[in-house]
Amino acid sequence: MTISTESLLEGLNSVISIPLIPFNNDEIDYDGHAKNIDYLMNNNHLSNNRPRVISIAGTSLVHHVKPDEQVRLIDIAGQQMGDRGILIAALIPNPIGVMSDLIETLSKLNRPPDAYLIMPLGGTYSPEGLYETFIKLADYHAKKHNARFLYYYRRPRDREVIIKLIQDSPHFIGVKIGTNEADVKPFVDALDDSKIVIWGIGDRSTAAAEMGAKGHTSGINIVVAKASDAINNAQLAGDYATARKVEADIAPLEDIRFVNERAYNYSAVMEAIILADFDDVVAGSGGPFNPRVPADVANEIKKIVENIRHYH
Repeated sequence: MTISTESLLEGLNSVISIPLIPFNNDEIDYDGHAKNIDYLMNNNHLSNNRPRVISIAGTSLVHHVKPDEQVRLIDIAGQQMGDRGILIAALIPNPIGVMSDLIETLSKLNRPPDAYLIMPLGGTYSPEGLYETFIKLADYHAKKHNARFLYYYRRPRDREVIIKLIQDSPHFIGVKIGTNEADVKPFVDALDDSKIVIWGIGDRSTAAAEMGAKGHTSGINIVVAKASDAINNAQLAGDYATARKVEADIAPLEDIRFVNERAYNYSAVMEAIILADFDDVVAGSGGPFNPRVPADVANEIKKIVENIRHYH
């Protein structure tokens, strides 16, 4: 059963977990992926029985998997989640035809995604071209598949045209901010309550929440579900002091993930799982372009894990 847009917007004001996809010898461990989804679904500490939100996106290495592999990953996630959660599929928009075909395929799954997150557009394009192409694509797939879209904002040049796109299209329900806190207010001020502005740079999200962002993405929810959920619970309750206390606990791991332009965004999460020796989630041995971290970084992560493992 398709979730209503109103319920979808309410549900997204939450932790949007982006679990890593485990790899072994450059092959996706699909059983491990299913186990990771089970962990997230069975360790939901969100207040008021709110549904878990899971997105197969950047930390999941969607840039490094083939379309048929991505379909299988989304299919497994959907089957494990059923109607107990909200599922988002991230889409790489280059080339646009491949993305459109992927939506066609995903929409036919027994448990299709509830929304699609359009990742930052690469290559040569104009802001006008971005607007024209995405507004047509959203209209087509909304009419054919009842698709709803979020846009991942990363390029300041495009801010005004992305705001216009979300304002003008009823099928774009919001934006994920991937730049900095300074960009939260312009989007919050421009978009009404029929749209959502989501903080997209990890669990240190309270400053953005105070500016009007709703919900945040988390690449470490798979490691410390209790921490990510506690941050969001506190923010919804207006208890920003508590949210910041939990943020301070997980900040050392986030610092490593975001160092050197997010060099260890994926591999630090993998290393934390391995060094913690958790048996209910699967790290894998390293994904494409994302091997295990250097020894000195691993030593730091080992210390950090001992201080935050109680949040698992």
